[in-house]
Amino acid sequence: MFKKAFIISLAGLCFSAAGVAADSGRQYVPAPAANEPALPFSEGVMAGGVFYVAGHIGMDPATHKVGATADAEARLVMDAVKQTLADGGLTMDDLVSVTVYCTDLGLYDSFNSVYRTYFHGPFPARAFIGIDKLVRGAHFEVAGTAVKSRAAGR
Repeated sequence: MFKKAFIISLAGLCFSAAGVAADSGRQYVPAPAANEPALPFSEGVMAGGVFYVAGHIGMDPATHKVGATADAEARLVMDAVKQTLADGGLTMDDLVSVTVYCTDLGLYDSFNSVYRTYFHGPFPARAFIGIDKLVRGAHFEVAGTAVKSRAAGR
């Protein structure tokens, strides 16, 4: 009898813990409603004090086309990351890690010349990874992880 009651109690604890994890105060930044069809992911998710930025490409929100030049595309992708962070209540300087996927490693210097203009303080840790192809013919995809800064009263 004790064994059966103990197992039932444990099962109740497991379901209770699972309910808390599913409703643990996560906040989601949805993909823009203008996306047709609606994309099956969130632009960003805040969980446990860490904000995860989904991969973004340098696509013009008005035309849905990637930038005409590497610099234009880099600006578009960094603007998209900046906007997602802002929607989550953070800034570019809250980024602690960034991953850049690039279809042409020859664009490394060009990307960096744009990238560096988006930060005021120390740069986040970063990986720049060569990849064969990206969606919609993009040259860059950028994803990141941010933690809200406690400096300067923020």
